[in-house]
Amino acid sequence: MIVDLHNHTTLCNHAEGKSEEYIVEAINQKCKFFGFADHAPMDYDEKYRMSFDQMKAYEENILTLKSKYKNEIDILLAYEVDYLENHMDKRVLDADVDYLIGSVHFINKWGFDNPEFIGKYDEMDIDVIWQEYFDLIEKMAKSKYFNVVGHLDLIKVFKFLPKKNVADIAHNALIAIKEAGMAIELNVAGYRKPIAQAYPSKTLLDIAFSLDIPITFSSDAHKPSQINMFEDEVYKLARDVGYKECVYFEKKIMKYITF
Repeated sequence: MIVDLHNHTTLCNHAEGKSEEYIVEAINQKCKFFGFADHAPMDYDEKYRMSFDQMKAYEENILTLKSKYKNEIDILLAYEVDYLENHMDKRVLDADVDYLIGSVHFINKWGFDNPEFIGKYDEMDIDVIWQEYFDLIEKMAKSKYFNVVGHLDLIKVFKFLPKKNVADIAHNALIAIKEAGMAIELNVAGYRKPIAQAYPSKTLLDIAFSLDIPITFSSDAHKPSQINMFEDEVYKLARDVGYKECVYFEKKIMKYITF
């Protein structure tokens, strides 16, 4: 992928490989703009993210790599931030980075995409779960803190799909994303999960295109070998919908490139 904005480091405690190995693989895969957006610290679910004390080392490491490989690839610095009300921190939201990815991983503090807690799906109405999820996406967009929406329909990860029309469920969220001037990522991690498709679905991507919402691409790699997996599939998805350009960010400025 020419642009790959969502990738992790071992600081999140559930990724493998040295940061430099990710860069070498990205160069081998002909990536031009490669972003590290590791899980930002917060005072909840600490075991799956870096600590606040590690932010400086994370940023310095990425900036060192950016300088070292400046003639081969453009390396971008970012955070993936969990939108969890009353748990987001100004140290992250005001960090001097190229962009922030806003993601929803929790519904009422339930980690719905964590296999450890999959049993909760059996206790709830699936349409209610999906609506609560997209209501949080809407709130996240309206906060105006973020540049990119992370894995827009992550709630489908385990193939618990709604009975209602997903376009209706996600309508207000997509309008809020448009009004916030955000991009959505085509995240290939879904191909590696039970749902076996990219985030978002073609249905939602069609709507995003009709609203002129820009897209970017993401491996969401947690180890170097995952970089650029499913490039052909995700490019085809985007082009079938009508997209010809994707975006990246430098110091929060959105820039377009043809893919």
